[in-house]
Amino acid sequence: MTAGSDGSSRTLETLNARDTRNANVADLNAIYGWLVEASGEQRRTLLAASLGWMLDSMDVMLYALVLGEVQRALHLSAAQSGAMMSATLIAAAVGGMGFGWVADRFGRVRALMASVLIYSVFTAFCGLAQTAAQLLVCRIMLGLGMGGEWASGAALVAETWPAQHRGKALALVQSSWAIGYALGAGVVAFVMPLFGWRAVFFAGIVPALVTIWFQRGLREPEIWRQERKPQPELGRLFRGEYGRSMVVCSTMNAATLFAYWGLFTWVPRFLSMPVAQGGRGLSVVQTSGWTMAMQAGAFAGYIVFGYLADRFNRKYIYIGYLAMAALVVPLFASVRDAQALLLIGPLAGFFGTGYFSGFSVIASELFPASLRGSAMGFAYNVGRIVSAAAPYIVGRISERAGLGHALSITSGGFLLAGLIATLLRLPGERA
Repeated sequence: MTAGSDGSSRTLETLNARDTRNANVADLNAIYGWLVEASGEQRRTLLAASLGWMLDSMDVMLYALVLGEVQRALHLSAAQSGAMMSATLIAAAVGGMGFGWVADRFGRVRALMASVLIYSVFTAFCGLAQTAAQLLVCRIMLGLGMGGEWASGAALVAETWPAQHRGKALALVQSSWAIGYALGAGVVAFVMPLFGWRAVFFAGIVPALVTIWFQRGLREPEIWRQERKPQPELGRLFRGEYGRSMVVCSTMNAATLFAYWGLFTWVPRFLSMPVAQGGRGLSVVQTSGWTMAMQAGAFAGYIVFGYLADRFNRKYIYIGYLAMAALVVPLFASVRDAQALLLIGPLAGFFGTGYFSGFSVIASELFPASLRGSAMGFAYNVGRIVSAAAPYIVGRISERAGLGHALSITSGGFLLAGLIATLLRLPGERA
């Protein structure tokens, strides 16, 4: 090789390396650039909503993660244990509708912070319950706060972020549910073996401390301040195109929430229950580890949905997730090998929860800013009322057919939701 050709070769290699670096930078900008370039206000609202939803998830799922111990300590049947979660979901529906109105009337930030304080304080009180009745009261109060957090936080983010990044932003908020669930599993794995199930609930006070610290520096979205009404005109939500959207969103979400709570309320118990009783016989630590793996899949499902939704049609991505969930869940419930469960579990988490990112972005774009909190609160929480029956129904069926078979019925909810979603009319699709 001549000196000239050797120099040309080195130059070509340098150019190729530079092109590769430029391509890598472009790829990173496509993935993270929208977040890096966001304003300080946008990032603060995103962090506030994400923290609220993450700690909401941790608090509400602590019950599911210590369900076996609570059953033994308070002498609860499987049906009674499911009814406790059902009561929480009904209270969450009431709280969500009420806080949706508060968010439209007094502001998203105030509604968000009040809801977080309520659910965190009453999670801690669950650890003091000595009877089933006392625990029920704590779960109901927890539910009131839990229901209010989602609508106010989602409206806050939707109104702060532009449409081209709204799917990714709301997906990031939604993904914090998986982090909170996994965090709850970590708390249980560390705290319960050392201090017992009551101490697990005491960890629920953490969100209150975070809220007090974070409340400073948040302000209401400009669009809400411009369009707010002294008294939100709620009747508009049930007439014309808004009324149609409300019916579709509410029934669609009812089906998905029925499937979700019917499945994930009982997954920890399914993993830890002895094989002879229809479970998979994992220890407390193993159950927490398998649960974390499922939530890692859920986290990925939320995030991937956001990118797909901003790139393609939101509705069809949403329907695709639901169809895959309907296929994967029965497979998860029927597999007996622990290692196979570890592989299939993240897939169940990916498709069985990732679609929630779709509901938040779809619902936020169907209604005006002056009614967005009330609309999202109503549509989401009507679904919670219906889904409240799911933990009880799955618990009852498990007593006769086994928990694996009971979990499989949730596929019907995913399929029904997908069919209803075909009726959605997104803003760009309306005649």
